[in-house]
Amino acid sequence: MDQFTLNLLVVGATFALYIGIAIWARAGSTAEFYAAGQGVHPIMNGMATGADWMSAASFISMAGIIAFGGYDTSAYLMGWTGGYVLLAMLLAPYLRKFGKFTVPEFIGDRFYSPTARMVAVICLIIASVTYVIGQMTGVGVAFSRFLEVSKETGLYIGAAIVFAYAVLGGMKGITYTQVAQYVVLIIAYTIPAIFISLQLTGNPVPALGLFSDAKSTGAPILETLNGMLSDLGFTSYTEQHDTTLNMFLFTVSLMIGTAGLPHVIVRFFTVPTVADARSSAGWALVFIALLYLTAPAVAAMARINLITTFYPNGTQSEALSMSDIQSSESLDWVRNWEKTGLLAFDDKNGDGLISYVADADANELTIDRDIITLANPEIANLPGWVIALVAAGGLAAALSTAAGLLMAISSAISHDLIKGQLNPSISEKNEMLAARIAMGVAIAVATYLGLNPPGFAAQTVALAFGLAAASIFPALMMGIFSKRINNKGAVAGMLAGLISTLLYIFLHKGWFFIADTASFSDAEPMLLSIKSTSFGAIGALINFVVAYFVSNATEEPPLEVQELVEGIRVPRGAGAATGH
Repeated sequence: MDQFTLNLLVVGATFALYIGIAIWARAGSTAEFYAAGQGVHPIMNGMATGADWMSAASFISMAGIIAFGGYDTSAYLMGWTGGYVLLAMLLAPYLRKFGKFTVPEFIGDRFYSPTARMVAVICLIIASVTYVIGQMTGVGVAFSRFLEVSKETGLYIGAAIVFAYAVLGGMKGITYTQVAQYVVLIIAYTIPAIFISLQLTGNPVPALGLFSDAKSTGAPILETLNGMLSDLGFTSYTEQHDTTLNMFLFTVSLMIGTAGLPHVIVRFFTVPTVADARSSAGWALVFIALLYLTAPAVAAMARINLITTFYPNGTQSEALSMSDIQSSESLDWVRNWEKTGLLAFDDKNGDGLISYVADADANELTIDRDIITLANPEIANLPGWVIALVAAGGLAAALSTAAGLLMAISSAISHDLIKGQLNPSISEKNEMLAARIAMGVAIAVATYLGLNPPGFAAQTVALAFGLAAASIFPALMMGIFSKRINNKGAVAGMLAGLISTLLYIFLHKGWFFIADTASFSDAEPMLLSIKSTSFGAIGALINFVVAYFVSNATEEPPLEVQELVEGIRVPRGAGAATGH
């Protein structure tokens, strides 16, 4: 059976499974549509959270960006995993105890203000739409190779699949679909990693293989990779090259952005009790760790395999030739990815050899970082069924998170905007119809924007995390842990954080209509050494400071709101033994 047919069968089977689950778990009420009826088992919710959490950025893009960025990009691992712990410990149980369907609903009730709820809706939509662009980018990359269609066609196919099961099933259908998607993506990620670790080091555990000796050199894997990169003029893989300030702010931005992501927070509304919310948070961390402990090994080993593909004997003088690429069966993967436009050659000196070096003027290979994980099994000449499985896993990761984000967007529009503000008397049937229409529109917008993303999938997602960090996270933290922050402070803080971060991103990326945008690239930060992906931490600080001063300059929140905050944080019956 040829590879294309195998890909089609495996990917088609997983899609049929997802749609079948959505039909079986179709939402019949708003409670099921928004929160799966709050009846999901903690372990299943942990798996669904893991799938929701491990997006295209985690599965498809993270290993690629680490493979090319080395130590500096380890901030993705530290920020995302640390942020999840922050979310599980500081926010999830309290928000579940509050008992609302959406994040804007909590903010609106806590800050006793329809305006605060509306600002939260705006912040949620901006962050979620930015995030979903990264998922659609990943979908396009995966489809373009494994179904041999254009990246644009891949986006349209992915959007149609998400529409089928997300619009039909709501949160109930999405939850059970995400359980299946987690199983697919974790198997798809770990099996090729085990194969490649065995090939390069003889160690079947990739996380341990990363610190084992390479069979080819007898030296540790990371030392071997550093030597290869040095020979080609690239910077060391294991040394820090980014500034400490930017790396710190980037890690913080990812952490607090993680804790402010509405589509992850809403997962904790789907379990029966607060104790179940804590339990599912713990299970989700276990399921997430399975992939995140493997990703650094996938990144380093993929870079080694990539280099040895073009320099089979390890020296520049014996580089791969263009004729080798056209004639060798073992290099089918190069030709296949070349067709997608995500890998390209330019024989600048006309010698017929492929020069892959750090010097931009001499380098003749261009490779999109988002293809590394997907191409890894092909580079290592693994069996066809493994390649097909990775295709299905990458699509599962992208589609699961896209569905969760679209659910958050549609809930904000139908529940918080339409029912909460425009038409409070809307019937449950019409509210569900509005939610499904909103989700359909959101899918269309995300697909359109995904055609021209602002960066690699992981970079685009990092921008979304920064926006969530600057706008939503501070409002949630102050709403839970401070009785003094009032409605005026919350609104002013969210707007200040959101606007300042958006302005910095737009200026830094050169998206304004200005004559010279080159100086605003990521390579040349505008403020100190802070890049656009790191500014979310500064935006969050601005949010906190503005909210604090505005709240203290205006009246205190009503007594019943202060008692509400106390009730969220303090367990029922606390102090009964002492009479306090």
